[in-house]
Amino acid sequence: MNIGFIGLGIMGESMCENIIKKHDGKVFVYDFIESQVKKLSDLGAVACKSSKEVAEKADIIISMVPKSEHSKSLYTEVLPVLKEGKTCIDMSTIDPSVSVEIAKMVRETGAEFADAPVVKSKPAAVSGTLGIYVGSHEETFHKIRPILAYMGSNIIRMGENGKGLIMKICHNTLVAEIQNGVNETIALAMKNGIAVETYAEAISYGGGQNFYLDGKAKAIAEGNYTTAFSVENMAKDLGICQVLAEESELSMPGLHVSRAVYENALESGYGKEDFSATYKVVAKDLEVV
Repeated sequence: MNIGFIGLGIMGESMCENIIKKHDGKVFVYDFIESQVKKLSDLGAVACKSSKEVAEKADIIISMVPKSEHSKSLYTEVLPVLKEGKTCIDMSTIDPSVSVEIAKMVRETGAEFADAPVVKSKPAAVSGTLGIYVGSHEETFHKIRPILAYMGSNIIRMGENGKGLIMKICHNTLVAEIQNGVNETIALAMKNGIAVETYAEAISYGGGQNFYLDGKAKAIAEGNYTTAFSVENMAKDLGICQVLAEESELSMPGLHVSRAVYENALESGYGKEDFSATYKVVAKDLEVV
């Protein structure tokens, strides 16, 4: 079985590297940035000149691209070479409704389709311990699970197509809302003479302990916002959540607060920095030095 991987960005390159290391068959790769293709071909992948070429040569086609329009464009391009026996796995975080539309297009060719967005960030992509939420037919899930296991250690089928993405958006929105609470209370603690490290240790003693703080306290204390998951990517996900909430006729006040912080972060030029850089927005509002 040959695997194709399209989209070799911050997450995609490490996910693909794990496939190259663990898979016995060929791995075909493409990205519009040639240096990324070379990086993976140097590790043993077969470089391709287009997404269509990857889809022609691979049995399993995996995509990891930034936005809904990119996924739709990619699958429109590869559609002519899809057929029965091929399976497409879009691991991008896009609008669920767009993914459902893509799934219909793909399945009309006889190929199978799954949405399989990931949670956690770059370190988990490197170690192959991502969380993966899958939306697909049950038989498709069982077929692709061993491939997904190259990249993730926690894999769960959420239901039919689109459900993996809905869960991913719920997850990231919850993270953003937790993050905002962490940011505000760190700033408040610091303004009253409590250091970030002491704050984090104290929080770990009680019910406020959370994965975000455990992972980001040191970076916030040091002002190190090296990107593992960017401000602009989280802002995109919150925008998708807003659309989903409106479609569901659900009011989400906490989402609006988090989106406002992210809009401020983007306007402040933090878009390419790690999403923990939103702390700078909240700290500035509270006038914490």
